[in-house]
Amino acid sequence: MGDLKPPPPRPESVAAAIGRQLSPETALTLEQWQHVEALARSVQPPQAQWISGFFAGLDAGLLRGSGAAAPEPAAAQGRTLTILYGSETGNGRSLAKALASEASARGLSPRLADMADYKRQALKEEEDLLVVASTHGEGDPPQPSLAFFEYLEGPRAPRLERLRFSVLALGDSTYEKYCEAGKRIDRRLEALGATRLHARVDCDVDYDDPAALWSRAVLDRLAADLAAPAPARGGPAAFATATAHDRRNPFSAAVLENIVIVGRGSTKETRHLELDLSGSGLSYEPGDAIGIAAANDPAVAATLIEACGLDGGAPVSVKGEALTLAEALAQRFEIALASPRFVEQWARLSGAAELAALLGEDRAAERVRFLHAHHVVDIVRRYPVRGIDAEGLLAGLRPLQPRLYSIASSLAAMPDEAHITVAPVRYALHGEPRCGVASGQLADRTQMGDRLPVYIQPNPHFRLPAGDAPIVMIGAGTGVAPYRAFLQEREAKGQASRAWLFLGERNFRSDFLYQTEWQAWLKDGVLSRMDVAFSRDQAERIYVQQRMVERGKELFAWLEEGAHLYVCGDAAALAPDVHAALIRIVGEQGGLDREAAEAYVANLAAGQRYQRDVY
Repeated sequence: MGDLKPPPPRPESVAAAIGRQLSPETALTLEQWQHVEALARSVQPPQAQWISGFFAGLDAGLLRGSGAAAPEPAAAQGRTLTILYGSETGNGRSLAKALASEASARGLSPRLADMADYKRQALKEEEDLLVVASTHGEGDPPQPSLAFFEYLEGPRAPRLERLRFSVLALGDSTYEKYCEAGKRIDRRLEALGATRLHARVDCDVDYDDPAALWSRAVLDRLAADLAAPAPARGGPAAFATATAHDRRNPFSAAVLENIVIVGRGSTKETRHLELDLSGSGLSYEPGDAIGIAAANDPAVAATLIEACGLDGGAPVSVKGEALTLAEALAQRFEIALASPRFVEQWARLSGAAELAALLGEDRAAERVRFLHAHHVVDIVRRYPVRGIDAEGLLAGLRPLQPRLYSIASSLAAMPDEAHITVAPVRYALHGEPRCGVASGQLADRTQMGDRLPVYIQPNPHFRLPAGDAPIVMIGAGTGVAPYRAFLQEREAKGQASRAWLFLGERNFRSDFLYQTEWQAWLKDGVLSRMDVAFSRDQAERIYVQQRMVERGKELFAWLEEGAHLYVCGDAAALAPDVHAALIRIVGEQGGLDREAAEAYVANLAAGQRYQRDVY
């Protein structure tokens, strides 16, 4: 295949073109800004939305027929700018989109690209490249981005002496290979001869502030190349997101249903929740997730306060908001799983040499094991600190992060609703019962009629095919949730293409989640066939990957006929086991050696016919 050139830069918006032509003398006057600010204070949210749409229409050229002549796009800035992202859960994608929007507002002409869709041969044509890269699990790139990483780190990657770049790496410091995907890109681009615009920034799960600082720094550098002033911040652009519900501004959804959906005698608990999205403006597609801004159990907060010898009523300030310590710990901070930040803070306060030793770069694996075995309260009890104040405790804690759940419903079938399937995480640690933050809240402290702060997290790499291609769905436990959404969608839209479900659970009698619905879809032909694996119904445990191998001939025939294959569930066990089974099936049924079978499966993924949503 010949080298592919990147697409030509998109024409600048009217606003961007005007912004590039403005000088300090022709910027908005004080009187004009006063008019803008007065308008912002006087309008209601629906009016603000209308005004936002009006200016968006100007920006998109929709209103140019009104007689006003649109200025010609400004001259090319001399260097192309691409914002490239790799994302598993959507955080990286959201940051990249926000970065592209801000870059456009500052007179730049960015091209936004997902690593999964990026034409890799275009890399050698790039000039300025900003990369937002998430790390998944134990240092892995996001699954949709694997092909890009293989190309970049492989022998076909080009020399990039004229490329300037900067990397924003996202990760979780409780893992040993923290931000490893971003670090790999950063190292490789340097090795290929590229020059850094700005040093890589590594972000923990509370990434908002460091990501904002990185974005500002790289855009300041690029905007300086244009020799054009940056627009004033806080102007009319704020209207566009004033009423949107997202991660920072979730919608308060009423709980319509919260029921246990396993039978008597089950060895696990699984619940079905239905949330009311009426009036939210939120929409989603099958495969998307819903984010829940969870809260800690107040009893867990009280236990931590008691272990520190503090007063729960002590006043504290969290980002300018006055709260009590008990409120801050219950609502704003991660107080269960500890992080390296907390180990560092507590080592300083306690003077514990053992904790200090865990901070060494050569102790990453040991530090991860320690964090998995000790919650915050366990560390506080093991290494007591006398005279600590509330601020000293909070300084080591990370902000409480939303939790994501696959949506188990379709808007086409359930308008204004979103359903989720939740298995509470329960276990014992140091002789005490522990529970997952969000799953415990949903199972133990959420009743019908309660409200939960929610938002939609799109998942464009877990989508039904656009046409009538067959689908094969593989899931275990709550991993079947998105498949319920898939089939509701197909039934509501009258799609008749073939669908095959592999479902895994513990016991047939007690754990057959959504059994009557699957059976109804089988009867009606919405679901063509279903294979189940109830692991604990016999002496030797059977899992979905074994059922796949048993049906290998038919499964391979479906793939040869264009079927799309989906995997949802546990990232540590289910996903790698299913992947290995798939390669085995392709090799055995297709008469291919291991390398060719792996290439076949890789091509399925590259063609978006093999999609995974694992956690």
